[in-house]
Amino acid sequence: MIAIRQEPEKMTIEEYLAWEPQQDVRYEYVHGEVFAMTGGTIPHNDIALNFYRALYPHLRSRGCRVNVADVKVQVSPQSPYYYPDVIVSCHPQDLNARKFIQYPKLIAEVLSTGTSAKDRGEKFNYYQTISTLLEYILIDSEKISVERYCRGEGKMWFYYPYTDGEIITLSSIEFEFPIELLYEGVVWETRE
Repeated sequence: MIAIRQEPEKMTIEEYLAWEPQQDVRYEYVHGEVFAMTGGTIPHNDIALNFYRALYPHLRSRGCRVNVADVKVQVSPQSPYYYPDVIVSCHPQDLNARKFIQYPKLIAEVLSTGTSAKDRGEKFNYYQTISTLLEYILIDSEKISVERYCRGEGKMWFYYPYTDGEIITLSSIEFEFPIELLYEGVVWETRE
């Protein structure tokens, strides 16, 4: 989904948390500014739901939760607050959360032309500051391609690219699946 900057005056985090639930659309919050989340494409949605469907039965028995699109993550109590496409948390405080996830273990973003730069840059830079985050997954919505970033020692992150025919390993939740599962039923745009 694409975030579009809104015009209201800058808000405090308290104002944002009180204001946003009363709006017709979701808004991300970054240092006092709010950004409306516009609708994504059908392939974008299909990919996120395919990922959710694969994760749900595996995580449910482990006492973890997985959410799609409409649940925000708190990067820090001050800012930012984002809406990842898929978010996994196994932290006891998040299991009963009602407003946002604070301790994600895994975050996934489905890339599109309009969101790729922000997901790779700004969002990943902020997500790296979340101490509980162990894996960040970028899923391309226009071709079969997945990028996995896995937390190492200190500030190190390991990069694992996946493409057609490969098995994706998510070490943070001990789960493996074929990349094709993410793209099941996705209708690709035909180029002439």
